Amino acid sequence: MLSYPFVSPAVHDAFGLPDDDPRRLALRLANPLSDEQPEMRTSVLATLLDTLRRNVGRGGTDVALFEIGLVTRPHSLDQVAPRPEVTGRPSDADLAAVLAAVPDQPRRVGIVLTGQRDLVGWWGPGRPADWTDALDAALLVARTLALEPRVSADEHPPWHPGRCARLELDGRLVGHAGELHPAVIGALGLPPRTCAAELDLDVLTGASMAIRPARPVSTYPVAKEDVALVVEDSVPAGTVEEALREGGGDLLESVRLFDVYTGPQVGAGRKSLAFALRLRAPDRTLTADEAAAVRDAAVASAGARAGAVLRGG
Repeated sequence: MLSYPFVSPAVHDAFGLPDDDPRRLALRLANPLSDEQPEMRTSVLATLLDTLRRNVGRGGTDVALFEIGLVTRPHSLDQVAPRPEVTGRPSDADLAAVLAAVPDQPRRVGIVLTGQRDLVGWWGPGRPADWTDALDAALLVARTLALEPRVSADEHPPWHPGRCARLELDGRLVGHAGELHPAVIGALGLPPRTCAAELDLDVLTGASMAIRPARPVSTYPVAKEDVALVVEDSVPAGTVEEALREGGGDLLESVRLFDVYTGPQVGAGRKSLAFALRLRAPDRTLTADEAAAVRDAAVASAGARAGAVLRGG
């Protein structure tokens, strides 16, 4: 969907932004369409969540929306563009001063989900959307550009501090995903457990231009190896996945987390993460010994980097 990029200054308080948060630095329009929305948005979620609220208010209980658009992120409000004379071509100095006063306008994508992710029916009870769905949607955007961001836990309003994921590429922030803070949900009049993500598309598209060309698709069969690794509760699954990819090397085609278990079988303060490893060579069918060697190298890497041990081992 598309929304007008105008917001009320009150949205910064509703989002729970600290006083020094750069998202509070917003350009105010000289002639706004509405006196109640005089500022240019500094995040896509500032307008997307308002659209979600209206849809819910009109009877939409299970809603998922996304928007791609520009945000306005000035570094300072002190710089004012000059007004060159119209009697002739502006000087190079005047043009440079005008361009210097134009704020950054990165392109962002915002994603919001609320209600049931899987609907109730004869096939089962359904499932409500949660923070993992917001993260999965954010990763889908990156993976469409052949990118695999690093995922870690973060505290970043307006997200819930315990259900907020930070996405990075080579140390550069891409965005955040997770469940919104309950105070934010209350301030904006949204349904409980509403989830959202926002990503900087300029960072993603810039990174995608620098990656190597796609590898040819191998015609040789895939080898399947599944591993269950036990780690401390505090270890993010993304850290374990990253370690598996690093240890598996070029023959490790994909890694997918398919199960998380906590309970007496793994002990208090620990969890079991089950990953599906898919291995393939470009020029031959892998032998059982070769597949086992890749699996063992991946597990060893997870052990060294994340303290992971094979479940039952």
